[in-house]
Amino acid sequence: MRRIGPVTALVLLAGCLTEPGALSTSPPPVIESAVAFPGPGNVLSAVVVVRLRRADSAMVRFGTAQASALDSATPAVRVEEDSALIPVLGLLPGTGYALEVAAYGPGGIGGSERLHVTTDPLPPDLPSYLASGTDPSPGYVVFASSGYGVAIDNTGRVVWYARLRNPATLNFQPQPTGRYYTRPIAADPRNPEPWLEIDPLGRVTRRLGCLHGLVPRFHDLIAAPDGSYWVMCDETRPMDLTAIGGVAGAMVTGTVIQHVSEAGELLFEWSPFEHFALTDLDSASRAGPSVNWTHGNALTLDADGDLVVSFRSLSEVTRIDSGTGAVIWRMGGLRNEFEFDDAAPPFLSQHGVRLAGEDQLLLLDNLGHAAGSRGERYAVDAARRTARLITSYVPTVPAVASLGGTTQLLPDDHTLIAFGNGGRVEEYDAAGRMVWRIESDAGYVFRAQRIRSLYAPGAP
Repeated sequence: MRRIGPVTALVLLAGCLTEPGALSTSPPPVIESAVAFPGPGNVLSAVVVVRLRRADSAMVRFGTAQASALDSATPAVRVEEDSALIPVLGLLPGTGYALEVAAYGPGGIGGSERLHVTTDPLPPDLPSYLASGTDPSPGYVVFASSGYGVAIDNTGRVVWYARLRNPATLNFQPQPTGRYYTRPIAADPRNPEPWLEIDPLGRVTRRLGCLHGLVPRFHDLIAAPDGSYWVMCDETRPMDLTAIGGVAGAMVTGTVIQHVSEAGELLFEWSPFEHFALTDLDSASRAGPSVNWTHGNALTLDADGDLVVSFRSLSEVTRIDSGTGAVIWRMGGLRNEFEFDDAAPPFLSQHGVRLAGEDQLLLLDNLGHAAGSRGERYAVDAARRTARLITSYVPTVPAVASLGGTTQLLPDDHTLIAFGNGGRVEEYDAAGRMVWRIESDAGYVFRAQRIRSLYAPGAP
């Protein structure tokens, strides 16, 4: 089969849009002006701004100034009001590049003159990494590190970054919307920050918060294609816990889950104060003046649209009906409804709960094993209330993640696990063998996720 390049493919596509047997009589697109600039806030990027006529879309072909051919290309972007802004991502630092714009319309293709841009050196405080592996999944790994949101390739090279508002910020996550999301750690706890939506050029495009004055948790968020989002929120109530071994006037914090529309309207709300009991938490953890009751740290939706939520303080994973708010089942912790097989003692203080196919659950068991933290994949029979351990993912060097960590199911049944403050990020194959890792101590990586494209991070 003859392979074709992206320009040829778009020419053929344009031809398919005309009537069968007819050739377009429209004149080709005209590029009136095209200018290339260094990317804003990210020296590994550039921006091309183009004015043009009779074009539906445009893209940029580029290569280093020393190369004989422009062997890389951006995805095409839509032309609106005869203009387009085209990001060019994944560049090398301190390097000169040549770029050309190609515009597409009913009349064919128009091209620009060659443009030039030179990238600056990397910021001196940007962290660096070394990674290796025998069979890593393609693409890049995204996480927060030392005041940056970064994407690294499979060698560990930083290929994209955005400086975060607060160096203590831990969560930087891509979503299927093609955007990144982060919840800055507030410098003043009395003035909590909302979640920020960030585009591939590093620009803040939206702020996402909790309603009714609740505080958004930084741990997880689901951004939906329709512009709505699911978010975990902190609600704190003063309560008299003397009857259950606590103190009078204890400040009890529970994790509320809200579904908020793009317009900021509340679509759904679930509160543990209506569905859980304070005695679901072990007695030692509810004895003081401040009680971290549930500590929700992971949120996902199953195939039926129901919520699956991880509550770290309870060592529990809970399925919640997203229509009625009813609790469907509870797994782990003091209110466990499931029977675990002998090979799988119940997890403790888990993170990163995700679905791993039909009737399967993936999580990081932070403190359930004396030998250290490990990833665990369970087959779940909800009708019979059984959970069977299928695969364990054990780091090559033992690690105890007392805080943080995430899991991600990848194509080819690979799994990516960040071991939180255990300082390791590793990818495993279907048999649980390590096939990629960050070689040096990764530091505290609360969440790591693979993406295929810098231009559409998180997109399927």
